[in-house]
Amino acid sequence: MSAATNRILEVLPDEETIARRAADVVAASAREAIGARGRFTFAVSGGRTPWVMFRALADEDLPWDKVGIWQVDERVAPEGHADRNLTNLLPMIPSEADLRAMPVTDEDLDAAAERYARSLPEAFDLVHLGMGDDGHTASLVPGDPVLEVTDRDVALTGVYRGLRRMTVTYPVLDRAGSALWMIDGVDKAPMLPRLLAGDRSIPAGRVSTVKQLIVADAAAAAEVAP
Repeated sequence: MSAATNRILEVLPDEETIARRAADVVAASAREAIGARGRFTFAVSGGRTPWVMFRALADEDLPWDKVGIWQVDERVAPEGHADRNLTNLLPMIPSEADLRAMPVTDEDLDAAAERYARSLPEAFDLVHLGMGDDGHTASLVPGDPVLEVTDRDVALTGVYRGLRRMTVTYPVLDRAGSALWMIDGVDKAPMLPRLLAGDRSIPAGRVSTVKQLIVADAAAAAEVAP
């Protein structure tokens, strides 16, 4: 029997305080993992919040050469494209870190997904996640067959909001030591109570990582019961 999922919510005033708190969590997780095993493995989702978090992480004294960073998901678009998560994330990540970018420019995307899956650690120390206004997380999007993929660690979506995506699947998220959610904005408010309840009718609610810390701003938490 798998262990029960423990979701903890912290509500903070705004995006900047969320980013600072998330940076503290990442830094503490990195120090713990490096102290125990000599390496920290971290998976980062798309969206704007990771950029702010990595700016805050710049204040932390971390041995970045012992940090491996993988992408949770990426849009299938040319290198340097404005829609690529990596385009905005890359300048924020210290050059000493071991960054593994998703190979979404390969001609054979199925083979590229299999190759990326082989690069993943057995279990991430920490996975960063966000949530969309429709309850999606990573690129696990409502109604897409990717939601039911359990025999592969990396898979491809259909077209979602104009582009296909490459994404890790639920088994990867569920094996991680911890998940760190960063959720901001009033458009997420209807979905946050459903995430907290583990509502499997939204993709985010199906994430079963045992330890989950949800850091949300006051706007996103507006519909959470006190």
